[in-house]
Amino acid sequence: MHRLALVIATCGPLGSVPLAPGTAGSAAGLVLLWAVRTTGSAALEVAVVAAVATLGVWGAGVAERHFGRVDPGPVVIDEVLGQLVTLMLLPVNTTGVLAGFLVFRLLDIVKPWPARRMEAWPGGLGVMADDGMAAVYGNVIMRGLIAVAPGWLT
Repeated sequence: MHRLALVIATCGPLGSVPLAPGTAGSAAGLVLLWAVRTTGSAALEVAVVAAVATLGVWGAGVAERHFGRVDPGPVVIDEVLGQLVTLMLLPVNTTGVLAGFLVFRLLDIVKPWPARRMEAWPGGLGVMADDGMAAVYGNVIMRGLIAVAPGWLT
C-alpha cells in the first residue's frame, strides 16, 4: 500500500520530472479531464474530482512521511486536482483549457488567501487543500472569463 500511495502522490514518473514537476502534474490533470469529458458525464467528472482529492490526501500524507518533509516536490497529485477543479463543469474549448491551465498555474504560485494558510494544515490534507483552494479561485475566474468572452473560451 505504501508503494501505491507514492505512485498516486507522484503520478508515477511525473514527480521525477527534473524541471517543473508541478507543471507536468497540471498537464496530467488536463489529460485526465479530457478522458473524463469524452464520456459526456458530469457526474463522472465530479466523482473523479472527489476520488483524486481523497486518494491525493492519503497518498500525499504517505509521501510526506516517505520523503521526510512537508509538501515534497515530487508530489504532484495536488496539481492534478487543481487543474480538474479549475475547469470542473466548464464547457471550455481548447483555448479555454489553455487559459485554465495558465490561470491555475499562476494561482498555484501566488497562493491567494486562504490557500497559503491551508498549506500549513497537517499531512496530505495541507498538501491538497492549498491547491484545491487556488483551483476554486481559478474556477471562479474562468467563469468570469467565459462570461466576458464566451466565443473565445467555449
